[in-house]
Amino acid sequence: MFSKNTKYNFKLKTAFLMLLTFCIQVSAQTTAWKPASFEIVKSNYKIFKTTQYAHVFSGSKHNIVRLAPELQGLTGIELPLNKLENGINSSLQLKFKEPVQVLIGVFEEIDRAEFTPLNPAKIVLENGLTLTGLSPVNVYAVSYPKGTHRINPVNRSFTILGVIKKNQNLGYRNAELPDGKLWNPTFIVEGFSDEKPLFEIIGGENKAVVDEGMPGTEGIQGGFEGGRVVKVGDTYHMFPTERAGEKGVDYYYDRVKTRIGHWTSKDAIHWKRESTIYQASGTYAITEDDNPMNDRRAAIWSYMPVFNEKANKWYGYYLAYTVSKTIEPNHSFGRIWRCESTVDGIDGIGGPYKDMGIIIEPGLDSEPWEGRQGVASFFPYKVGDKYFGFYSGAYPFNSWADYPKKSGKGWFVGLAESNSLEGPWSRIKDGSNPIKTIHPFFVENPIVSQLPNGLYIAIFDGGPDGWGHHLPNMIGYSLSKDGKNWGEARYLPIETKVNKWWDIMRTPLCLIPEGNDVYTIVYAAIDLKKRFHPMGMVKVKLNKDVMQSRLEELK
Repeated sequence: MFSKNTKYNFKLKTAFLMLLTFCIQVSAQTTAWKPASFEIVKSNYKIFKTTQYAHVFSGSKHNIVRLAPELQGLTGIELPLNKLENGINSSLQLKFKEPVQVLIGVFEEIDRAEFTPLNPAKIVLENGLTLTGLSPVNVYAVSYPKGTHRINPVNRSFTILGVIKKNQNLGYRNAELPDGKLWNPTFIVEGFSDEKPLFEIIGGENKAVVDEGMPGTEGIQGGFEGGRVVKVGDTYHMFPTERAGEKGVDYYYDRVKTRIGHWTSKDAIHWKRESTIYQASGTYAITEDDNPMNDRRAAIWSYMPVFNEKANKWYGYYLAYTVSKTIEPNHSFGRIWRCESTVDGIDGIGGPYKDMGIIIEPGLDSEPWEGRQGVASFFPYKVGDKYFGFYSGAYPFNSWADYPKKSGKGWFVGLAESNSLEGPWSRIKDGSNPIKTIHPFFVENPIVSQLPNGLYIAIFDGGPDGWGHHLPNMIGYSLSKDGKNWGEARYLPIETKVNKWWDIMRTPLCLIPEGNDVYTIVYAAIDLKKRFHPMGMVKVKLNKDVMQSRLEELK
């Protein structure tokens, strides 16, 4: 007879062994499958690496945003999506040197009767892949013996995700990856689509360059967000939004009581804090509308220094908000202020600065797309004899009847124009605002410069994959030939060359030319495990041949 303790210990050991067996089985299932070599016969189909961001169809922007770990690193085959969608079977022949299993991704349940007994098919991953703009992908393993075979599974859309060795015991599991239709629209990732990339990611820091606890971060509870970095001589000057908040106060207040800091560096890696340029009040509004009774400088963001050669001094453009404690978005009714350094010359970048007044704000010439948050950023740049300025809006109103609280979702940019950096600035009213050619509903904090061949480039925050949003989660850029008409965004997957220490990518602060076609990008990002939002740095290299071809493509 067992004692009660013996029985208990036996049951405990049995449960532990069952749990261990289950964990081993799960671990085996989620280990990358062993690839087998293959040869594409009598066709010019390209291959792709089955990994995040891969574009799996030729002539298509659909790319992988989620995949089961079993598929990671396999070699897939690009098929023409337009033919597949029209029910045209692509002529695909593969040659195998050994018995294999071909992994076929389809967008609905397949009729296994379409396969012969010679080529048995079984589902191995349900919801095993997420492709932007497409339904969830189920993955089937189809067996083929050694030799040359025509791969022609179904008269509908499918993708070849890899070829693996026959002798692997593939079980079934539901990977429970999300529906790709949540990512709307599809988007182009540099280096993963059919086109050659304009920028190659060549490296950078594998960790944040300004992080919690580093010198200068004392008193900054929530880290950083957008602003601008410029280089004067051999010194980088960074003007970030410091989410200062207060000790002992909830993290939500970090984005209310903000300040603009001035930091310097010789290498864009090691930074020293020099001064505070502006400090917000942190005072919450007392009314729901845009009312002068409210403190309209409760939060200050997005400081953009621009050197005015004619005036021989630095100008600053920054955003001041009214802040609501209860209404989304809490940042409301943004106004853009202009200030000037009191020290003349290029070396006067550190200020101090004096305010010169508001240059653009909510008013009778506002449009509903600017929404409750707008004007939410501003960046001026010269085109010929005049100036354009990107200004933004967010949480749009469908009509003014929705003012002041009934707002929708969307983060948009438009253009204002002026004959000088001082202004007056006027919103362009030719029907082109908001500019949706870059992305239909998310562009934040664009900063504009020119490439060596004269192309204008705007680098911007491409939007989070988080907080209920399904956006690229990468730094984006757009090109323009004339500074007014902007092309479709491309996105920079910098985590392919540096360690991804962030969960959510946010705002780039610069695209600084360093010589030899190399550029420096300093960016703000978020590690969701931390209250403090750090800064990172990456280097990219410009492909001049691609730059020239893009110029020729633009109208």
